[in-house]
Amino acid sequence: MIDLAGHPCELYAPPEPRPGRALIYLHGVRCRPLQEYEGLRRAIEEAAVPAIAPRTGRSWWLDRIMPSFDPRVTPERFVVDAVRAEVARRFGVEPPGIGLLGTSMGGQGVLRLAYRHPALFPVAAAIAPAIDFHRAMREAGERDDGELYDTLWKAYGDVERARQDTAILHVHPLNWPRHQCFASDPRDAHWHDGAARLREKLAALGIPHTALLEPRVDPETASRGGAHGPAYYDLVAPEVVRFVLDALDGEARRLA
Repeated sequence: MIDLAGHPCELYAPPEPRPGRALIYLHGVRCRPLQEYEGLRRAIEEAAVPAIAPRTGRSWWLDRIMPSFDPRVTPERFVVDAVRAEVARRFGVEPPGIGLLGTSMGGQGVLRLAYRHPALFPVAAAIAPAIDFHRAMREAGERDDGELYDTLWKAYGDVERARQDTAILHVHPLNWPRHQCFASDPRDAHWHDGAARLREKLAALGIPHTALLEPRVDPETASRGGAHGPAYYDLVAPEVVRFVLDALDGEARRLA
């Protein structure tokens, strides 16, 4: 763990890192550390890519001041400026060699960041992205985990205002990340619709992408929350991390 501008970040530095490549991992709304996801962590370690995982609480990685995170810097600017600079200082890696990887809240975060800053982050991969966070706000009173979305209400105060700031509405038809991948299981009742709609929009615009939306868990596992959570993250991690690694290799060749 390191301290970066007063905020903790997990650090993963392989003994023999793959040169010119690095990852920024964005956590989910439950703020679990990357080390708790055995399969995902192992996939990153086997890729021999250094990674930094900033901790911002339930910030949703927005470009809005979130007092619970920082009274002066937005979570998005923290990643774009401070975390990116730390990757360059510590690992000697600059864009486009920095890939974004995130789960759930962090999954929508990496997509949103990549759509807003495609030149800086041309490689983005999301596992079970919580894209339609405005729906979670609307349904918060009916959900067992409704308190997890209090920060969204504080940030937006209105469901429609939140919808207008979701990742899908930041997709630009002429300026997009060159490599994007997102994985979501159809049995994820709360979040899969957003991933499916994102695939439809990207396809309609002719934007290249990889969408892993086929069922990966059985009905019994899904009923226990396995379609969205650590078990699903670990299940798809090897394929998603391989996508990131291949994309970073592609960016290196493009600049060679």
